[in-house]
Amino acid sequence: MSEPPRTEILFRRAGRGFDRGALRLLGLRLQADVAGGRPFECLIAGDGELRRLNREFLGKDAPTDVLSFPSGTGEGRLGELAISADRARAQAADHGHGVEDEIGILMLHGVLHLMGMDHERDRGAMRRAEGRFRKRLGLPLGLIERVAR
Repeated sequence: MSEPPRTEILFRRAGRGFDRGALRLLGLRLQADVAGGRPFECLIAGDGELRRLNREFLGKDAPTDVLSFPSGTGEGRLGELAISADRARAQAADHGHGVEDEIGILMLHGVLHLMGMDHERDRGAMRRAEGRFRKRLGLPLGLIERVAR
């Protein structure tokens, strides 16, 4: 009997200064507690890679903190995320918490997008879900909550 698919966290030119093992464990926890057991892939890279992806897929020639690429199917992998370690470091410093917490906030936000949520159109449903899961995971204020302040 084969093992069920697991969330994978990949690092590419992400630099140092954060606990990769803790981020892999957080990915598995998000898979179990937020994504209903469905795995996802998460690339943690530098601004250059996020800028390239943003330009290629969204036509925006600028780095960003997180990108979500849903699989579009109701089964199997949820999709893929890309997170900028550079943006996470800067945002963590701006908000006074660790880079692992900031990457966790970005990962949670991205997983909710992979699940089909859209904070620009859902009348606060994603904001409420992000807040609820953020508290369960022990993470600081989420992206949507920070903008709403």
